[in-house]
Amino acid sequence: MDFRSKIEAHLQAFLEQRTDLFLIDLKISAGDDVVVVLDGDQGVSIQDCLDASRAIEFNMDREAHDFSLQVMSAGLSEPLRLPRQFAKNLGRMLRVVLQDDTEVEGELIRADEAGVVLLLRYRRPKAVGKGKEDVEEERAVAYDAIKKAVVHIKF
Repeated sequence: MDFRSKIEAHLQAFLEQRTDLFLIDLKISAGDDVVVVLDGDQGVSIQDCLDASRAIEFNMDREAHDFSLQVMSAGLSEPLRLPRQFAKNLGRMLRVVLQDDTEVEGELIRADEAGVVLLLRYRRPKAVGKGKEDVEEERAVAYDAIKKAVVHIKF
């Protein structure tokens, strides 16, 4: 079993025990620097990162293969990648860049295996008369139509 397969196996065993956590990314550089990015249904604590790190490191033989290991949570500014990440962010504002480079911002009201539904709120000119009117509309977006989606925090 090669180095990457061993890391993946130990990580998978850990994630099978911790079903509230899931893998976002696993990177292994040419110099054997291992970076594991996790997310969780209720977030990821420092203890979760320590537990994952120990599950990998304590089961690897450092004498046979020297490596560095970083386990971290997906940051707030990181793009959402998996349906499970979208589902855990229900009720939050998302900024979504579509494949055609148009940008949409709205509240995430539904997420399933096919895509998301955003509640868009904006003002537009009235159809009749002067002035503007407030509009709320739901927009369904398939995951394959999303180039990038990030949680948008307003202060």
